[in-house]
Amino acid sequence: MKPFPASNRENEAEKPRSPKTILVGVFGRATDRATAEDHLDELERLVDTAGGRVLARALQERKAPDPATFVGKGKLDELAELGRNVGAGWTVFDDELSPSQVRNLEKALPTRVLDRPGVILQIFAARARSRAAMTQVELAQLEYLLPRLAGGVTGLAQQRGGGAFRGGAGERKIELDRRKIRRRIATLKEELRKIERGREVRQKRLRQVPVVALVGYTNAGKTTLFNRLSSSREFAEDRLFATLDPRHARLQGVGGRAIVVGDTVGFLRKLPHQLVASFRSTLAEAEDADLLVHVVDASSPQADAQREAVEEVLDEMGVERRRVLVAYNKTDLPVPQTLDPDAVRISAGTGAGLAELRAAVVARLEALGVKIPFYGAPAPA
Repeated sequence: MKPFPASNRENEAEKPRSPKTILVGVFGRATDRATAEDHLDELERLVDTAGGRVLARALQERKAPDPATFVGKGKLDELAELGRNVGAGWTVFDDELSPSQVRNLEKALPTRVLDRPGVILQIFAARARSRAAMTQVELAQLEYLLPRLAGGVTGLAQQRGGGAFRGGAGERKIELDRRKIRRRIATLKEELRKIERGREVRQKRLRQVPVVALVGYTNAGKTTLFNRLSSSREFAEDRLFATLDPRHARLQGVGGRAIVVGDTVGFLRKLPHQLVASFRSTLAEAEDADLLVHVVDASSPQADAQREAVEEVLDEMGVERRRVLVAYNKTDLPVPQTLDPDAVRISAGTGAGLAELRAAVVARLEALGVKIPFYGAPAPA
């Protein structure tokens, strides 16, 4: 994957064009140091997925982020010196920055500046393949870019699907770009409405058989499990957000029962609200399913927090807990915490526990009163 794009702002020509990255986080009243470190670990994986290379990280304890620079003048001076010493091209902040914070940080730091939502949007832009995903990503990018147009996040506009609008010199050029972006946003929203109508037509066809959607935190192993359950060969890799587009296939190994299994986009803490709104039609694939299998990475030290983050989104979507079956994946690896005794234990990598998962899926569908037809005569017991 290509490294972070270079910003095209005229006053940044002298800044290093390098994927070398410094991560910055703040902890205090709402977050302790250990949690902040975990968030930076995840941010480092995001940066790696986006093509960056983390050289250093900085944590600051504050009661609240500084409204002007997020970190305050003292820490800002330290970051500037660190950036010069390591030859960094990017300083990436673990929280969403305001447009004024971006502008102030760009002026004070020898690097380009990006926040967590910006990194996630770059990953989505690079990985979007279908018309729906590309439309949703472009809309999210432009809604993220619009209030920041006078700041330093114009590199996003160079990503595939991000349009070609660039913040040039002069207020007149900026206003022109804003009008173009607003018009493009309106066009994209209309395209998404058409895509959603097409999705509803496809959903009616799927309604003839029960649909089981695999959901979970990004990189929990959903695509590997999807391949195991359906004998598919979808691309799976150990990177965040390897899957953006929903995929469906016949669930194998359930005695001839007609059940469809679907793979979905992963969830993440601090997911950009623009992306959540734009990907509403994609998330609806899970919302409309008869049953959701919540895949949790049991080998992750953050398994409980990741499960909670996904459950919060499902609650916001109005998904009833009884429609969710929890499956702890990667149980062939060391498990650093106590697992929910009511959950199914599996390993998508080795195939362990998949027979139990299939049986649990059928039993839960029947308990929910979902009628399961047969493709043909049921297989012998």
